[in-house]
Amino acid sequence: MADVLAGRGCSWEFESEFLRIKPESGKAPKLLSELGERVVPHEAIAKVTLTPGKRGTVVLRADLRRGADPLMAAAAGQLKEAADPYRLVLPADKESLADYYADELRSVLTDRGPATRFLVSPPEPPRAFKGWDGAAAFDGETVTLTWFWSGATSAKYAAGDQRYTPADLEGVDWHTPDGGSGCLRLRVRGRRPPPEPDKDPAAVVFGLGWGATHKSLPFAAAVLAAIPAPEPVPAVKTLPWAVADVAGLIVKLGELRDAGLLTEEEFRVKKAELLSRI
Repeated sequence: MADVLAGRGCSWEFESEFLRIKPESGKAPKLLSELGERVVPHEAIAKVTLTPGKRGTVVLRADLRRGADPLMAAAAGQLKEAADPYRLVLPADKESLADYYADELRSVLTDRGPATRFLVSPPEPPRAFKGWDGAAAFDGETVTLTWFWSGATSAKYAAGDQRYTPADLEGVDWHTPDGGSGCLRLRVRGRRPPPEPDKDPAAVVFGLGWGATHKSLPFAAAVLAAIPAPEPVPAVKTLPWAVADVAGLIVKLGELRDAGLLTEEEFRVKKAELLSRI
């Protein structure tokens, strides 16, 4: 049975190969409640910290490797501290216990560098949210953007509602709604977007009360994780000698032969050697 460390709004369960984060119903931060239970493989964690918190608390935090989690990749460092799903707030009297588990986790971490693939599962579709000028929905196969007459610009209305498959996209840009602004932009392959998101038919603009983080960020992460990885570029075989160089050397060998500096046999041997290098 896993060891459990219960904190404010959620608990951490320490398994042999992963960390399980469970939100507490009705008490967890909105983002963690929306995400639900998180299973974090040890290989996805870069480091573990334990720091003093506010009002007699300590904070245990797991910092994930860059590129290991589609949620944190979409957030791009914009999450407020209180919304961080990898943060466990504990009473100060649990500091020794938290320190013990922090050390246990540190002992199994093997790689701090960037991950080459997502190691944490993305939020499951279907996902949807409402922005200021439109609504976004993702069913796992298609992203649909629908415009509101009350908020969308004439440019978006002229373009009409939009539908994209993950294969149509090369990325997702999420800009936090905190502060009353922000947007979610789909980066469409082969398309150069206009500078202003309110004129981009692949973007939903947020506003005060619209595009809330706990709805729009899991949406961005789910779409980002569904985008197919780019095909690897095949390695170009480098020839030891360029064809033109070989041809030029053969011409020079012919001149040496004609000048009597090489015999016919020596010329044929050298020519065959050069041709073998192409």
